[in-house]
Amino acid sequence: MNKIWLIIQREYLTRVKKKSFIIMTILGPLLMATVIIAPVFIASWGDEVKTVGIVDDSGFFKTAFKDNKHLTFKELHLDVSDAKRDREKLGCDIILYIPEPAYIYPKTIFLFSDKSIGLSNKSYIKNALNSDLRELRLRKAGVSPEVIESAKTSINIKDITLSESGSEKERISELEYALGIVLGVLIYFFIFLFGTQVMRGVIEEKTSRIIEVIISSVKPFQLMMGKIVGIALVGLTQFTLWVVLTGGIVFAMQGVFSNEVEQIKTQQMIQTGKVMDPSSSVNIDRSFDKTTVVFEALMSINYTALILSFLFYFLFGYLIYAALFASIGSAVDNDADTQQFVLPVTVPLIISIASLQFIANNPDGPASFWLSIIPFTSPVAMMVRIPFGVPWWQVALSMSLLVLGFLATTAFAAKIYRVGILMYGKKPTYKELWKWLRYKG
Repeated sequence: MNKIWLIIQREYLTRVKKKSFIIMTILGPLLMATVIIAPVFIASWGDEVKTVGIVDDSGFFKTAFKDNKHLTFKELHLDVSDAKRDREKLGCDIILYIPEPAYIYPKTIFLFSDKSIGLSNKSYIKNALNSDLRELRLRKAGVSPEVIESAKTSINIKDITLSESGSEKERISELEYALGIVLGVLIYFFIFLFGTQVMRGVIEEKTSRIIEVIISSVKPFQLMMGKIVGIALVGLTQFTLWVVLTGGIVFAMQGVFSNEVEQIKTQQMIQTGKVMDPSSSVNIDRSFDKTTVVFEALMSINYTALILSFLFYFLFGYLIYAALFASIGSAVDNDADTQQFVLPVTVPLIISIASLQFIANNPDGPASFWLSIIPFTSPVAMMVRIPFGVPWWQVALSMSLLVLGFLATTAFAAKIYRVGILMYGKKPTYKELWKWLRYKG
C-alpha cells in the first residue's frame, strides 16, 4: 500500500506542477465565466436604436406599435415608393409597408432596409401586428373591449411534484433538463479527458523503457493503481478549482452587471411577446414571475447531494475506463495502435452521451433506467436523471453495481497490464489479449 501511495504522489505532483495544468486551471474558469457573462456584454454593448417608418395603406394599425429599446416608430403619410426612395432623408432605417387588404385584412407586410433588422426586431414587429389584428377581428365580431382585455391574460403552468408523504414541491422541467444535460456532458468530458491521460502516460513510460526500472521495485498492479488514482486526484483538484473560481467570477460579474441583466431579460420577454410593453395601457398580471420561480428553484436544489453524486460517478466512472485505458496503453507501443482497441472500449460511453436528450425527455422510462444501472453507461445516464429526482433504491443499486464494475474491470485490466507492459515490437491482436487474460501466476 505504501508503494501505491508513493506512485500516487509521483503522478499527482508531476502533473499539477506542469505549466499546462496551471494555465488550464486559470483559463478554464475564465472561459466558462466568459460563456455566461459574454452575452450580457454583447447585448449591452451592441445596442442600436433603429427608426421604422410605417406606411399603412390599410389604416388598421395606427396604434399597434410602441417604441422599445431597439426600435422607434413613426408614421409616414407617403406612397411606399417615395418612402423607399427618400428613406435616408426621412431618417428611417427601415420602411414597414402594410398594403391595402385584399379581402378584409392584409395577410402580408413588407420590411425594406439596406441591412438585416435582426430576428428579435422582426419578431417584435410581427407580434405587435398579430396582437393588434386579433383585437381588430374581435371588435369586428362585436366583442366588447373589456372582454378583449381580459382575454389577453396568458395561462401559466406550474409543475408540482407530489411526494409519498403528500407534500408538494414546485419544479421547473426546463431547468432540470438543462442541468441534467450539462452534468452528463461534464461527466463524459472528464472521464474521457483523464482516462486518455492514463493511456498516454503508460505508453510514454513503456516506450522510454522507464517502466522496466519501475517494476523492479513495485508490482505491475501497484503501478497501474497508483497511476490511475494519482491522475484521478489531479482531475478532482482541477474540477474543484474550476467550480470555486467560476462561481466567484460569475457572482462578482453579476453584481456589476445586475441592472443590465434585468433590462435584457425584460426586453427579451417583450420582444418575444411573453410580456406586454410597460408603456402600453394594458394591465399586466405579474403574479407569475418566471425569473423569481427559476431563482427559487435554483435555491431549492440540494447542491450538496448533487455535487457528491457528481464526484462519486465521476470518480468510479473514471476508474472503470482508466483501468481499461491503462490496459490498452500497456498493450501497444504508440498512439496509432490504440485506435483498434479504444473504440470498442468507449462504445458504451458514446452510447450514453448520444442518449442524453432521450434520457432527459423520459428520465423514468425503462431505457433510461437500464442505462443508469449498467456500470459502463451509468456515470453519464444517472447524472442526467438525478436532477429530475430518482428513487433512492435506484441510486443505491446504480452505485453498488458501479463499484462492483470497477473491481471487475480492474481485475480484468490488471491481467492484460502485467503482461503487456513488458511486450515490445509486436502489434497485439484480440487473440493475443485473450491469451494474456488466461495467463496464471
